[in-house]
Amino acid sequence: MAVDNAKRKLGKRAARLDPRTLLFAKYILAEVLPAPPPAEDFAKKVKQWPMMGNDRIGDCTCAAAGHMIEQWTTYAGAQVVLTDLQIVAAYSAITGYDPKDPDSDRGAVELDVLNYWRKTGFSRHKIEGYVALEPGNHSHVEDSVLIFGNCYIGLALPVSAQRQKVWTVPPGGPVGPGAPGSWGGHAVPVVAYDPRGLLVITWGAVQRMTWAFWDAYCDEAYAVLSKDWINRVNRKAPNQFDFKTLQADLAALAH
Repeated sequence: MAVDNAKRKLGKRAARLDPRTLLFAKYILAEVLPAPPPAEDFAKKVKQWPMMGNDRIGDCTCAAAGHMIEQWTTYAGAQVVLTDLQIVAAYSAITGYDPKDPDSDRGAVELDVLNYWRKTGFSRHKIEGYVALEPGNHSHVEDSVLIFGNCYIGLALPVSAQRQKVWTVPPGGPVGPGAPGSWGGHAVPVVAYDPRGLLVITWGAVQRMTWAFWDAYCDEAYAVLSKDWINRVNRKAPNQFDFKTLQADLAALAH
């Protein structure tokens, strides 16, 4: 059965380029890490993904952050699920959204969300930092999921995706109803990948997309480092990287 997401809210504004953002491409991973495995999945342990307000308002950029926190803490052994009120409060702080004024619901820029997350945090959950990936680079997103647990991405969704069970490029290609952004911008986290595609979290559910869809519609992507990914007992991530190693990996991106 085809799905119908036409009435779901989006909310990612156009990608903003900042020359100060660290670039994943400058980090020569091949000299430090082996090639990523063909598949990785950090979604299975999470039983439910809350909507986090994104069925009512365009807070997808913040809902994606909430889902990442939920995923990290689940795998680290102490699940934290932020409430809709907490997610919307962050969205309001970042964008000026006023629940009493529907016209103030104008979405957010992913870089603004990431910077707020690093400096202020979502209900005291801060990140250590983030780096920009090349959106079309499959190894980059695979490495991000493998090392940091997920990948924070932006999509220029086509209208054709509204009724697809699996997001894929339509037969006519990325034109007309398949044109990038013809539906709007959307933020989601990538939590798993395999040779056939990727899994992202959106609107309270797991959504599969093909690699061709990623190539055609992903317009920004970031690897994010958070202490929420680290088990407080053994100080290791579920992938067995210790926090100091993860910090060193992130710091190396500056060189």
